[in-house]
Amino acid sequence: MKRALIALWWGLTALPAAAEQCRLALVLALDVSSSVDPTEDTLQRQGLVAALTAPEVRAAFFATNDPVALAVYEWSGRYNQSMVLDWVLVRSPADLLMAAETVAVSQRSHNDFPTAMGYALGYGAGLFERAPQCLYRTLDMAGDGQNNDGFGPATAYDAFAFDGITVNGLVVNAADFEAEVGLIAFYQREVLHGSGAFLEVAQGFEDYERAMRRKLVRELSPPVIGALRDESSQG
Repeated sequence: MKRALIALWWGLTALPAAAEQCRLALVLALDVSSSVDPTEDTLQRQGLVAALTAPEVRAAFFATNDPVALAVYEWSGRYNQSMVLDWVLVRSPADLLMAAETVAVSQRSHNDFPTAMGYALGYGAGLFERAPQCLYRTLDMAGDGQNNDGFGPATAYDAFAFDGITVNGLVVNAADFEAEVGLIAFYQREVLHGSGAFLEVAQGFEDYERAMRRKLVRELSPPVIGALRDESSQG
């Protein structure tokens, strides 16, 4: 009996450790088109950094033992997309702080191009092709304007591999003319994509941090990754 127990103990200790499972691959896309002036871009980057390091967002990142993969890029014209933070597997608070610091020291790559959202979505879809293998995949499109260059979101969803990818939106309701023509309605109708997709609204770039914090907590908190309900959120 003793020998059998010893053999069982050795057998259990010899088993390989359970493989680490990434629960969410999350891509954040920042609008740097010409409608975003330098002050607004600074507010956007600072807001993202503050959101990533907020206590409630940090708690959501580490709500389970399974890590989150994070990437950030900026977009504007048809061929004007640049990585801000390449894929990092966030396993610890130190990893999250490193990611936030990378965003904090980033410099805007473009400032004089229009809003080519279809191209930006295609670029985001390409990032998932080299992302860590995760249970869920989410792309966040933040912006203060509608598509005005090249093909739109609907064409992007047909042309690129978006199966299993949820696209959420963060509308920056900053320009009067955009509000008049229905920026929120455009995001709801054209941009949101996939199961549980939802919208957050920032009332100007000064409100970017609050909206980003709210959105990240909603996306990262278990048991459901992404939206908990289908209706868009504006508060």
